[in-house]
Amino acid sequence: MKTAAECGLVACPACGTITRLSIETLGLPPKCQLCFARLHSRKPMSIQKSWAWLIAGVLAYIPANVYPIMHTTVFGNSEPNTIIGGFFVLWEMKSYPIALVVFAASVVVPVLKFIAVSYLLISIQGRFQHSRYERTRLFRMTEFIGRWSMIDVFVVAILAALVQIGSVAQIDPGLGATAFGATVIFTMMSALSLDSRLLWDGYDSPVNSDESSIV
Repeated sequence: MKTAAECGLVACPACGTITRLSIETLGLPPKCQLCFARLHSRKPMSIQKSWAWLIAGVLAYIPANVYPIMHTTVFGNSEPNTIIGGFFVLWEMKSYPIALVVFAASVVVPVLKFIAVSYLLISIQGRFQHSRYERTRLFRMTEFIGRWSMIDVFVVAILAALVQIGSVAQIDPGLGATAFGATVIFTMMSALSLDSRLLWDGYDSPVNSDESSIV
């Protein structure tokens, strides 16, 4: 099975128009005939950008778990709550469904996304030829569920806006919330930067040796 790149076909990233590159255009930056956007057979520096965003997300995830995600003040007594600490507090309060949602969105989903994107990048660089359909499904699933990690940040934002009762009760966001929000954004950018078409490039594909090439 030949890919579109091997047939000299390129889809415009802006309008989706399919363009066949001629020999005269090789060596020159081709543009879409409809909207004049720059054409690339594969996203330039896709793997490098995806690795960079992923590493940034992992680094941001460390302070997200170390620093408090929010500070709860009740009758003058302030208590910091980390992500894991908030889960245990909800569990002790017997709010099991909310605790499980917070744990899944704050711990399970980010860690699984780190593993999934790393596996996809390694499989591309290692030129794995098996399970292309499964890896494509994994990429689409990773790209879809990544945004749901923001649930924890939304909960903190809503509580900080609603629970402001002077000296009686007050909730303020902590540094951990900012770090966790950065983690979610970085991992989303990592998935968006990865060109899933690289999963389908064969050993002899002309785009494998240089992702930034046109064909």
